[in-house]
Amino acid sequence: MPKYQKQFRILVAVDCIIFGFDGAELKILLIKRDLEPEKGKWSLMGGFITEKENFDRGGARILKQLTGLEGVYMEQLHAFGHPDRDPHERTISVAYFALIDINKFENQISSDFHAEWFPLKKIPKLVFDHNNMVTKARERLRYKSAFHPILFELLPEKFTLPQLQSLYEGIFDTEFDKRNFSRKIQSTKLLVKQKDKDKESSKKGAYYYKLDKRRYAANLHAFLNIIPNPVIFNRL
Repeated sequence: MPKYQKQFRILVAVDCIIFGFDGAELKILLIKRDLEPEKGKWSLMGGFITEKENFDRGGARILKQLTGLEGVYMEQLHAFGHPDRDPHERTISVAYFALIDINKFENQISSDFHAEWFPLKKIPKLVFDHNNMVTKARERLRYKSAFHPILFELLPEKFTLPQLQSLYEGIFDTEFDKRNFSRKIQSTKLLVKQKDKDKESSKKGAYYYKLDKRRYAANLHAFLNIIPNPVIFNRL
């Protein structure tokens, strides 16, 4: 089959922004880049698409290759294609973000590439435009968390209200009043209270809850009343 004539060839990569929650803090998984340019500097998980891969398969392969993770929530975010984004060669990157419960997948993460978790508030300077990718991923996460049970991908099946509050505070970079947050969350009637408690965090303990996914599907906007500034969604 003849190729397009006089067309410039461009590399295509996939970069993965991996968000994780450990029950207390929202974090991001990074590695040190192992090739020039920017060798040895902190980077997102990334790699090049092969000739016969689509983006989803390539992203899943790269994620598994660099971290050992598979079967986790992944969603395509945005294509980054500034001509100067990679000083070595013209490269377009299709970014994905992934959401995981750190405690659930802790033993699955490969140590081959020395991946490390960083609190989202303390991300180091990353290579190329990776910091911009993280910013855009966080904005998307804020938007989607108001309409879909996406944040619960970061939580275990059973979780406490303090854990949920910590997660929301990490996503929206704000602090909630404990009593007000609990009242608003429970007023949605989308959480099912369990009989057992988490007694590791305090002597009194905190009851576990589960998300009622069926009721959530029928009432997608139920969590909007706890969002600190809904106006942000009109800017995305």
